Amino acid sequence: MGRKKKKGTPPAEPDPEISSSSSTAAIKKQTTSMAESSSSNNYGSWSPITHMAQDHLFSILLLLPIDSILSFSMTCKRFKSITYSDGLWESICRRDWGPTSVDAIKSSSSAAATDSRHHHLQLPWMELYRQVYQLDSVSCHRLSEPDCDESFPGPRASHSFNFVSGCLVLFGGGCEGGRHLDDTWVAYIGNDFKKSLNWQKINSGVPSGRFGHSCVVVDDYIVLFGGINDHGIRQNDTWVGQVVLNETFGVTLSWRLLDVGSTAPPPRGAHAGCCIDNKRMLIHGGIGLSGLRVGDTWVLDLSENFLFGTWQEVVTQPSPTARSGHTLNYIRKNQTILFGGRGLGYEVLNDVWLFDSTGGHLRWLQLLFELQNIPGGLSLPRVGHSATLILGGRLLIYGGEDSNRRRKDDFWLLDISSIPSVEIQPITEKRKGLVGNMWKRLNSRGYQPNCRSFHRACADQSGRYLYVYGGMVDGLSQPAGASGLKFDGELFLVELVLQL
Repeated sequence: MGRKKKKGTPPAEPDPEISSSSSTAAIKKQTTSMAESSSSNNYGSWSPITHMAQDHLFSILLLLPIDSILSFSMTCKRFKSITYSDGLWESICRRDWGPTSVDAIKSSSSAAATDSRHHHLQLPWMELYRQVYQLDSVSCHRLSEPDCDESFPGPRASHSFNFVSGCLVLFGGGCEGGRHLDDTWVAYIGNDFKKSLNWQKINSGVPSGRFGHSCVVVDDYIVLFGGINDHGIRQNDTWVGQVVLNETFGVTLSWRLLDVGSTAPPPRGAHAGCCIDNKRMLIHGGIGLSGLRVGDTWVLDLSENFLFGTWQEVVTQPSPTARSGHTLNYIRKNQTILFGGRGLGYEVLNDVWLFDSTGGHLRWLQLLFELQNIPGGLSLPRVGHSATLILGGRLLIYGGEDSNRRRKDDFWLLDISSIPSVEIQPITEKRKGLVGNMWKRLNSRGYQPNCRSFHRACADQSGRYLYVYGGMVDGLSQPAGASGLKFDGELFLVELVLQL
């Protein structure tokens, strides 16, 4: 975990199942020892590892971090051939990115190959892996021309926007005049990320209109909690939505109120939420009753059939301070990242917290760093930004606003895989330099969207393409009152710049 990486190689991202560096070291020592024996024993060219079946070698190599795999490749020509093979690197990508992302990339590449009549396209997985971890640019593409078109969602902010079952699902939000919205919109995308979207409005009448709610994807469902209506009333109800694709009726979405018993988090809006451990919802903070920001943490356990749920408060110290307009993202097994927001004193924050759920022992750890040690880091504090998990297990942070309500249009990568043993011990003052390496500002190409805050973003199945919708932008052409702000109804695509 702490060993120096070979120059030019992507950062190591070992399997989360291997939590002990001693286990990795033992495996590496065993394989290296076996490899060395191939040239030093008294039996000519024979050794157990040189005659080991390729699938067995693959199994061993997939237990190692990237730097160890590349070191293993230098022991002999056969091992170099194996460790540089597309088959192994596809398996490494599945290990580090998950099968869903890899299958989506293969599907979209196969479609592109069919269109160009190259029916046997082989993806260069090792090169793709390198490019993902050396990413330095994104490219933006405008997907909408909203001109009061009734077949397109209207301008809004603080809504929810999710990718589930191959569909974009948009619900609620705030709009001009301080009003809330109660509409639900669905657009099917599948693997065709640049198709023209055919939005379909779902007339269900539920949930009631609101903004500042949280809505997370759990399996093929979306789970919604809380929010604020246009009377300023905070909600604490929990809803489950299910998208169904039907050849006859097209895309349908049904909402139902979830039975959570007598215990639920206090009413709130502008909180943060995400799905953790595959079937639980985590929320933190927000603006509660009387307009006060809160700093409590709650977990919702869902039944197998999504008919029932149980809320439980997580009380642990230390923990993030009270805030609103921040983000929560589940990034890998047992690890969730909280970033930014607006604090009790109306200050805009830039702190990063890790929520660790290993072994059922729930706790918060703060990842300390110094802004001045990060190139451009003084612009990091923000509220009302988006943070989206992308290909490679990093977070792409976009937009938001600072303490003077100046909106942003910058893109940042947040990558905690560079932090040694973050799941074992908290980050101390002595380790701040290591943590500073987890930030990287990206270049932006192509279409240049307006600076914005309180928009929403979600990624497709591959994690390579992000969809961004709405938010608050500067109202220079159509001022919305003394603040000079307006609600935006633009949809655009953000693509990770990779050479496939």
